[in-house]
Amino acid sequence: MTSTLTGANVTLRPPKEGDIDSRFRLGNDIDIFEMFGISRDDVPTVSRASAANWVQGIVEHPHAWIIEAREALLGVIRLDRLDIHDRRASMAIGIYDRNALGKGLGSEAISVLLGHAFGPLRLHRIGVRVLSYNQRAIRAYRKCGFVEEGREREAAFVNGAWHDDVMMGLLEHEFGR
Repeated sequence: MTSTLTGANVTLRPPKEGDIDSRFRLGNDIDIFEMFGISRDDVPTVSRASAANWVQGIVEHPHAWIIEAREALLGVIRLDRLDIHDRRASMAIGIYDRNALGKGLGSEAISVLLGHAFGPLRLHRIGVRVLSYNQRAIRAYRKCGFVEEGREREAAFVNGAWHDDVMMGLLEHEFGR
């Protein structure tokens, strides 16, 4: 079971009773999903069943947490492709609450997760991929110490156009500088 991780303003926790309803109420904001790489016309509506599947996916993931602030579900953060031998993983974050954007909560959630990744998990490297037009996310990653390491040109087809993926990384000795 995933442990609870706590920051000053956010808590990263396993799913609990009521999360399905909370995720359902948040819906799928078209502007937010566009930042995830989904074309505006392809953003699905949220049903109770899809909200339940979303929560179940977090339950089944060994390194995924609900992001919560002021007892409200904001989104999810997770470590994927965790490789114990090479001590690395990739990170993904999704803030679904439009009202939570631009307040530093995503950056804080990332920092809390990085403290866990470079602390108890003893990882050496965390990587992220982000669409080049998602400047809010790129700023958050840079704020947390990530540096751009490369670019995969025209890797995503969103809203009828090709967009680059930016690859960013952070090493354990760079964290907290």
